[in-house]
Amino acid sequence: MAQLGGTFDATQVEPQGDYTPIPPGDYTVQIVTSQMVETANRNGHMLKIELEILDGEHAGRRLYDRLNLDNPNRQAVEIAQRTLSAICHATGRLSVQDSEELHMQPMTAVVTVKAPSTGRDGKCYAASNEIKTYKVLRDAPAPVNTGSAFRPAQTGTGQMASAPWKRSA
Repeated sequence: MAQLGGTFDATQVEPQGDYTPIPPGDYTVQIVTSQMVETANRNGHMLKIELEILDGEHAGRRLYDRLNLDNPNRQAVEIAQRTLSAICHATGRLSVQDSEELHMQPMTAVVTVKAPSTGRDGKCYAASNEIKTYKVLRDAPAPVNTGSAFRPAQTGTGQMASAPWKRSA
């Protein structure tokens, strides 16, 4: 037996949600929160996004994605940039300065189920959902074409511009 240090009133706390993976498929979602956070090993930053499923059997459930936009691993950055580009194209917001500009914009998320695994850290991880890509909603208007192809920002020397959080004020 363990004393709780007072009376716990379960009517004041929402019960733990259902975190079992949803079935693979296309889901209508919108970003509800996002934030740039430091990576666990403190050598970069990632954009953490939380998405809400808007309709169907799983309406209200949450999905999560992490985009390694600032990382010493160039491949991780490229994957994150492609994912962010897919989100921008899916929402019709082709030029953004703040991730909040992508909030509450319906789009389709293509969701899969990642099998249980053992990580490099030796920990066992349960099956989880993974978002493979983002697409425009079928019934949504197509994004406005700006008439220019995607080109990463460059400095006057032809070098890639540094990420906004790395620039000096």
